[in-house]
Amino acid sequence: MNYTGHIDRFVRENLPPEDQLPEFIFETPELQFPEHLNATALLLDKALEEGAGERIAMIGKDIRWTYRDLQSKVNQLASLLTEDMGLIPGNRVLLRGGNTPWFAVCWLAVWKAGGVAVGTMPLLRAKELKQLIHLGRVSHALCEASLAEELNLARPECPELKEVMVYGDDAFDKKLASKSAEFNAVDTASDDPALIAFTSGTTGIPKGCIHLHRDVMAMCEVVCGYWLKPSADDVFIGTPPLAFTFGLGGLLCFPLWARASTVLMEKLSPPVLIGAIEQYGATITFTAPTGYRQMTPLIPQHNITSLKKSVSAGEALSVDTRKKWREATGIEMHDGIGGTELIHIYLAAYPDDYREGSLGKPLPGYRAMLVDEQMNPVPVGETGKLAVKGPTGCRYLADERQKSSVRNGWTITGDAYHQDSDGYYYFHARVDDIIVTSGYNVSSPEVESVLLEHPAVSECGVIGIPDPDRGQVLKAFIVLKPGYTGDESMVKTLQDFVKQNAAPYKYPRVVEFVTALPRTETGKLQRFKLK
Repeated sequence: MNYTGHIDRFVRENLPPEDQLPEFIFETPELQFPEHLNATALLLDKALEEGAGERIAMIGKDIRWTYRDLQSKVNQLASLLTEDMGLIPGNRVLLRGGNTPWFAVCWLAVWKAGGVAVGTMPLLRAKELKQLIHLGRVSHALCEASLAEELNLARPECPELKEVMVYGDDAFDKKLASKSAEFNAVDTASDDPALIAFTSGTTGIPKGCIHLHRDVMAMCEVVCGYWLKPSADDVFIGTPPLAFTFGLGGLLCFPLWARASTVLMEKLSPPVLIGAIEQYGATITFTAPTGYRQMTPLIPQHNITSLKKSVSAGEALSVDTRKKWREATGIEMHDGIGGTELIHIYLAAYPDDYREGSLGKPLPGYRAMLVDEQMNPVPVGETGKLAVKGPTGCRYLADERQKSSVRNGWTITGDAYHQDSDGYYYFHARVDDIIVTSGYNVSSPEVESVLLEHPAVSECGVIGIPDPDRGQVLKAFIVLKPGYTGDESMVKTLQDFVKQNAAPYKYPRVVEFVTALPRTETGKLQRFKLK
């Protein structure tokens, strides 16, 4: 076995079998990683070694930390994790918090202490948290005080969760202050797992995507080094949660890689985001097309001349949204497609090499091709499934779905594209039942299973329908049980029920009552007929 810094090897032992792994390729000099690598040591400790200690690293509500300040806090939390909470390298740590500098400290401290971070969306409910804790055999948790309620509700049914530390209150501050600001990063291997990113599955059972310390650095080297090209003078800002790999890269790892600054704030609605860009002189912003659409008409009310680069991902960027943003700001967007399975953006359009409607080409280090169901390449101009390989790829945690997600060494993304004769890729649609709404991935079966728990619901089917603001919204087709009436009151009742039993963004904004649902002879729901 190769060297590992992990003592708890649960994640390593539950990687896919060798014959189901993607083929990893490391074609550029920057991707030749050493055997020993710790992501926090490279992103943070090395920054201080290079003289960045007094540069501003993080900005938040009443917070303005230098790189030296950040390192001290990360070291103190790593000490607390290992000394008070008994963390050993390889243990899984559930992370629960909004986008704040303190949540960033949690990520960096877990990596530095050799733990495996399991980020969770702030809106997740107890039922969903229990599922992730069980799947990941999570033993530790760091939870923002304001988000502790759902975790507390889940905890009695999670015997594997031994240690929970709540941060953001006086008790935590006192404990942290007692810890040393010196901590040597655990000597992790470059191929030791650093995080498990859970994503919605079409069965409703989340898939745990395992990413290694080298994957974190590969994401930075490819996206920053070749595409975004930030400098130490940049100020990053944006909306994606750090629990999403889109946000983890764009608002934490990329700024640190560049020795730049990042503004981490919660609940950045488009009107608040555009005000914050002005207030903090942000130069690079990350958000979904929905955010850019809603900010565009507000631009005349703000001075955002500091802004130099705008990154769009999470859902399809329309030609109209790109055009209006360019006309209002003079900025041609950085538009890309990424995915939890590949950790971040792997195919993108360069602002100076943009073709209308195209998502561009694979970033350096990645290869892509379009295939049919038998993995045969499809001709130019024809639609096929996008297959990708590069320095990162799909590794599910102990999951049978690995077999269909990686074929012949290629990660199958589940997206349908066509390619023109010059090699530019054009997105068509998802090929599975994942609905992308405002950048969130929502599984149809997952929402259906919640609705079916309501006593009035006999059958249901959930699909995504186009929406000008959110890309897609959820629509539920519902067959009621006898004795119930499909009126506006029932619509609200069912919507509220979903909000209470799942993350609120998963509720159906449109509900249609029907007498029957289309099914196959074997009883399988035919969602495509609902569309």
